[in-house]
Amino acid sequence: MIKKIKTKIVASIKNRRFNVFLLFLLSSFIILIITKLSKNYTGTLPFQIKKVNVPEEKVILKDSNTTLAITLKTHGFKWLKYYFIKPEIAIDFSNEVSIKQGMYVYSKPVSYLNVKKQFSNNHIQLLGVNPDTIVFRYDTNMVKKVPIVVNADVSFAPGYNILNGYSIKPDSIRVIGPHKLVESLKQIETEKIVLTNLKTSVARSIKIKLPKDHQNLKLSKTEIDFSANVEKFTEGKVKLPIKVINIPKNQSIKIFPKEVTVSYYTSLNNYNIISSKDFQVVCDYKKTKGNQLFLIPELTKVAKGVKNIKIDQQRIEFIILK
Repeated sequence: MIKKIKTKIVASIKNRRFNVFLLFLLSSFIILIITKLSKNYTGTLPFQIKKVNVPEEKVILKDSNTTLAITLKTHGFKWLKYYFIKPEIAIDFSNEVSIKQGMYVYSKPVSYLNVKKQFSNNHIQLLGVNPDTIVFRYDTNMVKKVPIVVNADVSFAPGYNILNGYSIKPDSIRVIGPHKLVESLKQIETEKIVLTNLKTSVARSIKIKLPKDHQNLKLSKTEIDFSANVEKFTEGKVKLPIKVINIPKNQSIKIFPKEVTVSYYTSLNNYNIISSKDFQVVCDYKKTKGNQLFLIPELTKVAKGVKNIKIDQQRIEFIILK
């Protein structure tokens, strides 16, 4: 019995008339849907409010209104879209709201015109907006510029170094958030970067280490650009005369030695342009105490682009002649 039923069904499917009937039925259904969707319909939908251009120092409180009921007239194809995509309406806080009694107010004359503008090119007729006024309560955030500190562990290959330290861009970022959290921030560190045995210049991005409660903070940047200009270095030396200052007018002294050697570390590119004229060693007689018979040499002038400067004599002996 079952076999006979199956046989009849297969035979019906293979029957050309049956196939034509199915095609006709499907075509009729499609035409019916297109006809229905081509007609205009009127309805009201809740549109989620999308807040645009809210000032950075302001935060809209969660108890504020989040939807607008908008009544529209349009064809079925447009309505079909709203069943698949959650509708949104943009409110621009730079020119569509006013501040009254410490609150943002979005009123009907402005709202109606701006909502209408958003539907004008979509063959959609705007019939109404409800409520006619929306109030947005807000609180004030603190905005603070906070310096960035690079957490770097860098070592160089022998004979290599950098002249002017690391370069970071930007060297500070803006942090926006609750007053209590932002006020306590003195600096923000980066994630640790480890570079060893450097011989060539380096440039890369480093992520900022997010502070505690960072979910309540807004940072203008989440990473910075780090660079270091690595150069070949060499040691240089200059012999300099010692200048003694603040000797009492009624005294005369003699110092030993009269010259010192200053050693320094600089790049090969910088080495040939450095001379003894770029340095000055001074001993201040006023800084002697009691019966002290030596002076302390100090560098009062140093060439640009040098590191690890040393004076070979830490004490300069003297005798009083009169």
